[in-house]
Amino acid sequence: MHIAYLTPEYPHEKISNGGGMGTSIKNLVETLVKLGHEITVFVYGQAVDAVFVDHKITFHLIAQKKYQLGGFYFYRKHIEKYINTNKGNIELLEAPDWTGITAFMKLQLPLIIRFHGSDTYFCHIEKREQKLKNKWFEKLGVRKAKAFIAPTNFAGEKSMELFNLPKDKLKIIHYGLELEKFNNTHPSEYEKYRVLNIGTLIRKKGVFQLIETFNKLVKIEPESTLVFIGADSGDVQTGSTSTWELMKEKMTTNAAARISYLGKIPYNEVQGQIKKAHVCVFPSLAETLGMVTIESMALKKAVVNTDIGWAQDLIDHGVNGFMHHPDDSDAYVHTIKTLFDDQELVQRIGEAGRVKTEEQFDINKTVHQNIAYYKSICSL
Repeated sequence: MHIAYLTPEYPHEKISNGGGMGTSIKNLVETLVKLGHEITVFVYGQAVDAVFVDHKITFHLIAQKKYQLGGFYFYRKHIEKYINTNKGNIELLEAPDWTGITAFMKLQLPLIIRFHGSDTYFCHIEKREQKLKNKWFEKLGVRKAKAFIAPTNFAGEKSMELFNLPKDKLKIIHYGLELEKFNNTHPSEYEKYRVLNIGTLIRKKGVFQLIETFNKLVKIEPESTLVFIGADSGDVQTGSTSTWELMKEKMTTNAAARISYLGKIPYNEVQGQIKKAHVCVFPSLAETLGMVTIESMALKKAVVNTDIGWAQDLIDHGVNGFMHHPDDSDAYVHTIKTLFDDQELVQRIGEAGRVKTEEQFDINKTVHQNIAYYKSICSL
């Protein structure tokens, strides 16, 4: 097949943005190429227009354009024209739900929307008021699709419900990892008492809840350390330009002395940080799946995760990880302290986490689910 992807991000040195959504797309398209499929990636919102081929993937960078009025409409029409002009023998286009980028487009290709996490979804989960403009764009955007894919049951069913879409058009396909790139040959080697959190510093990641947890943890285990990795962000609730500065205000003196913030680091350095951790903790309030959770499990780390909705697809509590509600800081403290004190438990949970990723999140397995679904949509 010749499959195309429309995205605002992709991990590549020539592309300005790269995040969890881009990583999930990259994992999939690189595996599709290995199986002989032809792939085109349209990346919008870029600094310049460019076309290049890398690892047999054709990239089209579509520069962001400025308009005096109606940019939300005219830029989408510009992307539509670009894709229709350059569609060649492409059989199908996949696009994200976020921002409703496909709103107003009349594409000459079958369209699949993958629920990476819309503003509509996150506002609902976080109980935030959504801007009417964003809601309108996303509603129009998803209505252009012939079918939908979601990475977890919760994210898919909730998104279909919020957009009032027929659930028989939904397929659940987990994100996949190239597990051969996730190897931890010495899982028993780590920095004792080191807690790691990876992700953008933003309320929905549960960073304030994690500070509360660590304030309590350091009281009972003074050797504890907490490391944050990820870009800082503004805070919608307070208007602050830095969530990190707000987090520091919540730290006790003892906790602050044991907390490090490394900022956003190169993706190829993240694995090393995961391997150094004693426990990886992700008390997120809003995700569709959470790539760092399964990446940590693939590296045989003991993970203490959120228990909200989507997490039920990732972890079997007490078997290959642990789950608690982000607001239950006492439960997090108890579980982390238990792991600190039990090296055999850490290794057992880590090994079971690796098995879980091999069973459900191996890109070499999930890729075939994607191909079969693509073919079924093209045949309609």
